[in-house]
Amino acid sequence: MESEKAQVKDFWNRASCGEELLLPSVEREGYETQRRERYRLEPYIPEFAGFNRSAGMKVLEIGVGLGADHQSFAEGKAEMHGIDLTPRAIEHTTRRLELFGLKSNLQVGDAENLPFADGTFDVVYSWGVLHHSPNTPKAFREVLRVLKPGGNARIMIYSKWSLIGLMLWMRYGLLRGKPFTSLEEIYSKYLESPGTKAYTVAGARALCEGFGDVRIHTVLTHGDLLTSGAGQRHEGALLDVARRIWPRWLFKIVAKDRGLFMLIDCVK
Repeated sequence: MESEKAQVKDFWNRASCGEELLLPSVEREGYETQRRERYRLEPYIPEFAGFNRSAGMKVLEIGVGLGADHQSFAEGKAEMHGIDLTPRAIEHTTRRLELFGLKSNLQVGDAENLPFADGTFDVVYSWGVLHHSPNTPKAFREVLRVLKPGGNARIMIYSKWSLIGLMLWMRYGLLRGKPFTSLEEIYSKYLESPGTKAYTVAGARALCEGFGDVRIHTVLTHGDLLTSGAGQRHEGALLDVARRIWPRWLFKIVAKDRGLFMLIDCVK
């Protein structure tokens, strides 16, 4: 049987996250379209990532995907390094940077075994990646190890008590007559790659053991509010109905802290 890590690699190597936004072009225009749409859907990324606060810093991105954030860091004059579990993502990001005349040290790599010496980086950034790693605690320990003293980790992982979690539980648990299906099983089987995890705030703080200042907050996403596509895995008539009746205005008031994205900002 294929290992869990191999399953994760195969899943993301078939199509990097957001790749559908590149159509119809993998030239400059396509990549710029993808970046604009990414930041329209997730407008909190630029401030959290700190693209404009990283000039001259040595930055590692874990999980480069299509390279939009990598490009933004590089344009902000950071010294960039990046790893991704999949050759597909490294190929995309390499091509992207070449098209825009930017540079980075990119390689296929494993978040649980970072190929860097202790205390190498000023910043380690990772957006929506480490919860896919089979051993997420080990990946966090690796982040801590490669950061310089005083260095900053900026990491997004999934939040357990999210509206997306509720929707997935209703569809794959409640409506299938399995109301006692745990959220752990729901996220692992039905959200994205096999074994995907989501964390409580307490669980996230446990992942950050060894860091000093740790700040955590969650944000409502386009997925929680059903204002974007849901991917081929979750499309269908039921979702179309949900989009029409979903009380977005109400959730923005009473469920502001029930978004899928948990933003963690911590210092070594």
